[in-house]
Parts: sequence; C-alpha cells; structure tokens
Amino acid sequence: MQSPEARTAVSPTQIHLTLAAFADEVVGTVARLFAYVGALLLFAILGLAALGQLPSLRDDEPAAKPGWSIADRSHPAFALSRLDSAEKTATYTILRHPEGGRKDVMRWPSEADKPLAQLEIYRQGGEFDVARPAAADLTVQMGLGADTPLEQAGLIDTKFGPVALFRPTGTAKAACLFYLKRSEEPALQISGFSCQGDTLPARRAAIACTLNRLTLLTSGNEPKLAELFARAELKRRGCEPQGSPDWLLGAANAQLRGAL
Repeated sequence: MQSPEARTAVSPTQIHLTLAAFADEVVGTVARLFAYVGALLLFAILGLAALGQLPSLRDDEPAAKPGWSIADRSHPAFALSRLDSAEKTATYTILRHPEGGRKDVMRWPSEADKPLAQLEIYRQGGEFDVARPAAADLTVQMGLGADTPLEQAGLIDTKFGPVALFRPTGTAKAACLFYLKRSEEPALQISGFSCQGDTLPARRAAIACTLNRLTLLTSGNEPKLAELFARAELKRRGCEPQGSPDWLLGAANAQLRGAL
C-alpha cells in the first residue's frame, strides 16, 4: 500500500502541463478581448465617417472657423433716397457673422456688368480685427488684391462729417476712388468705392452724394445707431453738381493720420 505522502505527491510533468494549459487560456482570453475591442473601434470609425464627423487625424491643422454667410431672411436696414425715377436700383446683400457682425452691401453694376460703385455698412461684432488694415477690405470690395497699395486722395464733407478718400497708388487722377468712415459709438464702418464720373472732382461729388442720400430704415434695437443717423440728418445737404469742388483737402495736402 502507498503511503499518504505518495498518494498526494504531484509529478513535475503534471505541474508543467497545468501551467501550460493556464497560459494558453490566458492568451486566448486576451486575444478575444483585443478582437472584441478592435471590432468596436471599427464600427465607431465607420459610424463617424457615415455621419461626416470623422475628426482630422492631423493635430497641426486648425479647425475652420465659421465665416460670413448671406442672410436671406434679414430685411434691409438702409436705403438711398432716389434722385429720379429712372435711377437704377442697386443689388442689396446682407451678410452675417456668427460672432455678431452684419454687413449691408449695396452694389451698382455698369452696363458692361463691371463694378461701378459699392456701399457697405458694417456693424462690427466680435469678429472685428482691429489689427487688420482697412485698406485690405477696401481693395477686396472692388476685386483687387488685399495687398494692393492705396494712397490718400483727400477728404470730402458729408452729413457724417469728413470722409477719407483713397485711390490705388500710382494710378491716374480719374481712377476709381475708395472711401472710409468709421464710428466708435456705435461700432460702425461705412466704406465703398465709386468709378462714377470722368474726373476726380466728379467722382468726389458722386461719393458725397451717395453718403448724403444714405438713410436708416430700421436700427434693429440699436439706439446709438438711430442717434447717429438722426444727428446726420440735421446736416444733410443736397447733391452738388458733378465736378463741384465740395471737398476739404486735395490729395497733395491731405494729412490723414492713422494706419490703413
């Protein structure tokens, strides 16, 4: 008969086989877990791709910021008083920015469908960049490059006060003129360009006439905007004849301060 010690003794071979079986079980379990997790990730990636929400795999690409978009449901806030019934009606476009800005843009094309004049009233929101040169926005309005250099072309007197004029550097005296008027209270910018008229005085007069005819239809619950136009109406003048010398400083004498 075997002693109790002999009956309970386990051979090294049995121990080795038991450990091997346990290791195989662990490896199999881990492999099944990896396969399960991989399948879940694959389904998640396919779902995101189907929804068009798969994030960029590159960290160095900044997310695109929302920009200006046409506001089809917004109503015009400004208008120009008509000089006569035969005057062409301008196209009126309203742009809005998610950070609060609004642009009311009136544009007059010529017979050749080229830009003849444009007037933009920009009510600034959180998107406004004080460091951005104003000249960049002026030249872009006319379809020129943002880096097109401008030179001073004098000042004109309007119901909104003096308005600065500019033209592309080195161009003829009869070149299209740009204009810019800024207000801090309310945060407002009136700008645009005009190619109307054959001479520099005629184009100055055309811009002054446009600004003097600009009226406010609705302030949109902005009392400071209503106050600005109410004060301007007290200084409103009629349109001078084409070529009128109704301007303050010539291009040679203008001393306009501040970077564009």
